Amino acid sequence: MGKISEVIPLHEERKYRFDTLSIHAAEQEDQNQALNSPIYMTSTFTFRDLQQAEDTFSFKRRAYVYTRGGNPTVNLFEQRLSTLEGGVDGVAFSSGMAAISSVVMSLTKSGDHVLAHRNLYGSTFGFLNNLLENYGVRTDFIDMTDLNRVEESILPDTRILYLETPTNPSLEIIDIAGISRMAHERGIKVVVDNTFATPVLQRPLELGADVVLHSVTKYISGHGDVVGGVATSRDYDYVQRLKFSYMCELGGVMSPFNAWLLIRGMKTLGLRMERHCSNASKIARFLKNHRGVEKVLYPELEEHPGHELAKQQMKGFGGIVSFELKGDRSMAEEFVKHLSLIKLAVSLGDAESLVEVPAMMTHRDYPEEELHRFGFSGRTVRISAGLEHPDDLIQDIGESLDSVYE
Repeated sequence: MGKISEVIPLHEERKYRFDTLSIHAAEQEDQNQALNSPIYMTSTFTFRDLQQAEDTFSFKRRAYVYTRGGNPTVNLFEQRLSTLEGGVDGVAFSSGMAAISSVVMSLTKSGDHVLAHRNLYGSTFGFLNNLLENYGVRTDFIDMTDLNRVEESILPDTRILYLETPTNPSLEIIDIAGISRMAHERGIKVVVDNTFATPVLQRPLELGADVVLHSVTKYISGHGDVVGGVATSRDYDYVQRLKFSYMCELGGVMSPFNAWLLIRGMKTLGLRMERHCSNASKIARFLKNHRGVEKVLYPELEEHPGHELAKQQMKGFGGIVSFELKGDRSMAEEFVKHLSLIKLAVSLGDAESLVEVPAMMTHRDYPEEELHRFGFSGRTVRISAGLEHPDDLIQDIGESLDSVYE
């Protein structure tokens, strides 16, 4: 299988701003001069003769061999997303979890230790807490908002500091630069899941992270019609190893059609994030003043513990709002039952607003009796603010809360 993901010159694209790069980064002229990049829906690529095949397999020419190892459409997506994150190259995967598991496996071996934040996407928690242990890699979950706690918890065999920020679902904010300095002094890699913030709001590589992950199913797609993941880094050799020793060998390849949909989705990423953030802000401030809401978790609010840090390392506060209702878990169940516009579903980042109760849905892997230790509860509700008119969303939320707390 040929090594096809060498860095393509980006024609000084760094001089362009984000919204321009999200449309034009890494674009290549099509022989038919099509405005949109073609979809290369092919499993394999042909050679004129054995000499051309030999030159390809020995890396003397840049070409494609087999879509599991590389495809022009997938490669364009990898290059464009990496440019937006400030990386040198990226690896696209069939899902966010394929990206997460491959990256963690690529940086650890049996006997190693991973230090992770206490509050992660449920399947990430399940992978680190359960599956990875079967291969001799153990994980401790701590509150990484406390840098002293992080320093105290690092062990001689710690190889990765793994985190999301803002976190899922509690929207805790972690100091990426501080974590990275601490890790690099000890030769430890920092892996950041940037799904919630997107490169529009936050660029972890510029703050010192070694690898950035996305479930591109969410905001990068933006339309709820793709499942995919991506990893990017400033270390070109690492990206090649991740692609050919992990993605290719484990087989978590992204389809060219999904890559094409993601390329399309990225064109409006900046505009969409503006509306997601604006709607989330209005929802958070409405919830803050409702009698049925005990606590609102949104970094823009001045009382949020990570408010000041979020202002420093982010360019906006995101499109997710979490909150805790007064009473018990039944209040959360009643609240989602009375919504009519906002849909009950897992996932986030779509044009449609979505709601879930994490303890009953995406975060079921967390032990129920210990939810407080991980930063949320059975009464926590998470809303992904979509692109609808904010007044309609607030009306739906208000009517549902009034029905529960009448």
